[in-house]
Amino acid sequence: MAIVDLVMPKLGESIIEATILNWNKKVGDAVKQDETVLEIATDKVDSEVPSTHAGTITEILFNVNDVVPIGTVIVRIDTGGGNGPSTPSPTQQSQPQAVVAPVQEVSHTIPVATQQTNIEVPYVPISTAPKTGGNNNKFYSPLVLNIANSEGISLTELENIEGTGMDGRVSKKDILQYIADKRVGKVTQPQQVSVSATSIPTPAPQVIATPTETVVAPQPSVNTAPQQPATTVSGNVEIIEMDRMRKLIAKHMVDSKQTSPHVTSFTEADVTNMVLWRDRIKKQFEKEVGSKITFTPMFIECITRVMKRFPMINASVEGDKIIIKKDFNIGMATALPSGNLIVPVIKGADMLNLVGLSKTVNNLADAARNNKLKPDDTQGGTFTVTNVGTFGSLMGTPIINQPQVAILAVGAIKKRPVVIETPEGDTIGIRHMMYLSMSYDHRIVDGSLGASFLTAVAKEFEKWDIHREW
Repeated sequence: MAIVDLVMPKLGESIIEATILNWNKKVGDAVKQDETVLEIATDKVDSEVPSTHAGTITEILFNVNDVVPIGTVIVRIDTGGGNGPSTPSPTQQSQPQAVVAPVQEVSHTIPVATQQTNIEVPYVPISTAPKTGGNNNKFYSPLVLNIANSEGISLTELENIEGTGMDGRVSKKDILQYIADKRVGKVTQPQQVSVSATSIPTPAPQVIATPTETVVAPQPSVNTAPQQPATTVSGNVEIIEMDRMRKLIAKHMVDSKQTSPHVTSFTEADVTNMVLWRDRIKKQFEKEVGSKITFTPMFIECITRVMKRFPMINASVEGDKIIIKKDFNIGMATALPSGNLIVPVIKGADMLNLVGLSKTVNNLADAARNNKLKPDDTQGGTFTVTNVGTFGSLMGTPIINQPQVAILAVGAIKKRPVVIETPEGDTIGIRHMMYLSMSYDHRIVDGSLGASFLTAVAKEFEKWDIHREW
């Protein structure tokens, strides 16, 4: 009997854990290779975890709603075809025991504050708030909680949404429909309650029991030194606690800035030929290929061509070693319906023609918007392209997606009068212009290299053959 372990897959560079939403299989069930075993949710996407082998499930190590770190064994599968040992259901399995640190004896009395003059209004994030009213055991996936937080939907509102998922669970479709109804006035807005500091009752002191004595924990007072500066609540304000996804994004961005000394270079490109070529062939392209042609695959084709001349751009740093990547895996920042971004990766982008790039780009974008990305779709990127022009921005200073060493941002395409150099002399014409900006890791990418690469990309855009086929 050969037992293999199915682990929680990695779903992105900044994702460290996932929540189990539903088990599609139980102990003793036969499973085929690539058949869905369970459904999971992260702060960015909901996903299905397929089996890596065919066989029989012998052990399920976690329950629904458990938060499991990436790389942890979640299921064991007997690939020998036997029924395997009988294993209790997840609710009966013994979970790993938490290691309890020894409690030190406290030899002094901790004073209890009797007066408070400044009271900080605590904010309970929606993901950890206690359920008051409604279904006290209702579970919300991280994706739903993230959408709720980003749209300012309170816990009370969330509990009143009628879910269509399993066991009445609120799905992404349910909350997006609620948001749409709310915007058009079909949903009655809950009454806002203004809370002042003087109306907040002083919480009772917490009692912490230890094996040796009872310690009364002090409440905040004017004489208590806070670990962080207290937020002064005054006027008509709203305090919002960062949700878990925003905290992860913040950490990822800060870590990147602390890891890589960022330098950003700028240039502009005349992309008139690209615009005119796309306008000319887009209907025929969609009819014959069955996929729309956007600027993204056009940009990626040019970028990968230039990257081959600048191998240090397609690299990473580990300690004092520079690792030059031979594969050209281009990540493309994609907006999700919740307003967050995820970066699916086009593997072997340099090996695909424009048709292949277009289909891959569209398929990954559709999968991202519909929460159908597979774990492998967001891994292995060596360089990232982000289109800030999608949101109307002319340019930006993007932050490097670690462990890569560069990220390129393309801005909005605008028609402007520019000087055109011709053999007959200079003239002024209306051209489609676009700003490019690239942030790079100054540890290994010097300013001359970064600026040269960016300029070469702009020239590659400009010399797009307007008469080419696809």
